[in-house]
Order: sequence, then structure tokens, then C-alpha cells
Amino acid sequence: MGYGDDLLVTTLASKIKKQFPDRQIVIGDAKNKNAYHSPIYDNNPNISDCRNLESNKPTHIIDYHPYNRPYIDYINSTNTKYIWRKYKPQPGQIYFSNKEKLGAKKILNQAIKFWNNTKDKKYKKIIFLETSSTKIFDSQFSIKHQNKDWGNHNWKKLIEIISKDYLIIQSVHKESKKNIGVYTPRSMDFRLACAVLNEADFYVGPEGGFGHVAAALNKKAVLYFGGWITPEAIGYDFHHNIYYEHKLSPCGEYKKICSHCEEARKAISVDVFLKYISKIS
Repeated sequence: MGYGDDLLVTTLASKIKKQFPDRQIVIGDAKNKNAYHSPIYDNNPNISDCRNLESNKPTHIIDYHPYNRPYIDYINSTNTKYIWRKYKPQPGQIYFSNKEKLGAKKILNQAIKFWNNTKDKKYKKIIFLETSSTKIFDSQFSIKHQNKDWGNHNWKKLIEIISKDYLIIQSVHKESKKNIGVYTPRSMDFRLACAVLNEADFYVGPEGGFGHVAAALNKKAVLYFGGWITPEAIGYDFHHNIYYEHKLSPCGEYKKICSHCEEARKAISVDVFLKYISKIS
């Protein structure tokens, strides 16, 4: 659970703020009266900073936390796997500062310069790319994200093909794998990466945070869902959600490495991605 979840609640927050404009809207655990801050909420006029509330104003807490997600069936989930509910997310809202917008344009200009220095033709479109989760080797979330992963070898094959015609800007984090033919900025926090995505034509990557960002920015996307979670639980209709149709899908397994998810990696070929990338180009 991460920034994608934080984005999901922003549309609800805007509705509640319209309904109660004098209240300070915060996100958290209503029962325990705990609120949390996320970088996703920065600059958002509908969500107050829970770390700096005004004592003379009423506060409204939206009950939204890791144990209360609308797409998880908590009753039937177990201590080893999630069971998913059918859920149609509404695109969230993210508000950039002028500094973030300028930073994104600077990175875009650097990427275009990179292309011009290495290619002798015009690129078709600009793709914002993510290939792995920041939590792929996390002590708590590693197995889940390994099961969700399409595999570096698959991404590498795809990149070798599309980098010939598309200007690709890759997300940067400690688990990023650098790829030839791709522009990788030296440093980029999550919000700046989102602002860069806003400058791109569409997003390609795994289901997760940037998929929700793409939806919030009204960007098309080609997403790897594999067999771990279904688009019926968390997918947007205007995205191309690549899912492994199988009797064991979606497995939701997060305690052990799943052989079914390995089958999904093998079954979903590079050609499948190419087909959808071609459709939106």
C-alpha cells in the first residue's frame, strides 16, 4: 500500500470539502483518531496538513488506512493472500508546485537533448517508464512485489524495441535498472517524477502508484497486472490493463513466491505490450 492508495482517496476528499468547506479534511484511522500525511497531499486545497492543524477549526477525518481499502475483501482474505473486491477507482488529484513544473520541463528538455544526441530521427511519442517497484526487496513487501513483477528480462526486451522509436524517460529509485537507449535523470523524488509523467504522452509499467498517477493526470497507460491482482479490482477503463486470465488468477499471494505468477510472466509476451503501445501511439 503506498502512493497509489493515497491518490485514490483524493477525489473523495474533494467531494467532502465541497460539502463541508469550513472543515479541515485529513486522512487516517477514524477509530483511533490518527491521521497521516503523504507527499501526494502536498498543495492539495482539499486536504489539510495533519501535522499543522488549526485548533479553532473543526476537523473531518476520512477513514482510509491500510486496513480499510475499498478493493480488498477483508473478510475472505487470509494471512497469506488477499481476496479482491470488484471496484472502479475514480482518478485522483495531484497538484504540482511551480518548482515541480519547472523541474519537470528541465528534465524533459534534457531527455530531448539526449535523444537528439543519439538518434537521427524524430521520436514518435514520449513514454514515462517504470520497470520495478521501490519495494521489490523490502523486508516486509518483497514477496508481494516479486509476485507482481513482470521481470527485468521482459522489460529489457521491450525497451530494446521501443527505444528505437520512442523517447523514454525512466523513473529513478534505488531499485531501478538502468537501460541503454533510455533517459534516466540523475535524481527525481516521487512528486517530481509525477510532474515528469505529466509532460509525457503516456505511461508504461507495472500496476501500482504511477498507474494511479497516470489516471489522475488523464494519461493513457499500458500496465502489467500479471496474475496477482485483477483490473476489476483496481484498473481504469481508459488504460490498457494486461492481465493473465487463468483459473488461479488473481492469486493475491504475499507470503510465498508464486509459481502461478511466474507462469504469468512467461505467458504475457513483449508482443502483447507492443500491440497496446502501438494502439495509443
